[in-house]
Amino acid sequence: MEEPIRNLLKEGTFDVNGSLWLESGGKRFFGPGPVELLERIAETGSIKQAAKAMGMSYKKAWDLINNLNSMGVRPFVVTSTGGEKGGGSSISEEARQMIAYHRQLRERFRQFLEQESSHLK
Repeated sequence: MEEPIRNLLKEGTFDVNGSLWLESGGKRFFGPGPVELLERIAETGSIKQAAKAMGMSYKKAWDLINNLNSMGVRPFVVTSTGGEKGGGSSISEEARQMIAYHRQLRERFRQFLEQESSHLK
């Protein structure tokens, strides 16, 4: 029978930790940063304001958006130009579904991390 992992470690507090994102072709494309950007675009109606609120450059925000839009069957971010309010941006239903999926995935991941950390107590 294997010795409990906790018995292999010095006194102290140990936790299992990690970060979670989706990849395609070995390249990250959907994780906490893109999720926050999409949520802020939904709140503000503006890519520029969303990026500013995150302390992110406008170019970086557009790079993330272009990458996200290239991964979906339909664009995650939809822009409009002109009009009374001068245009703006919104997120698609597909983006909302991806955000919801990522939240659920993060919750399952958090539970996994807690369970694994309990073996170290």
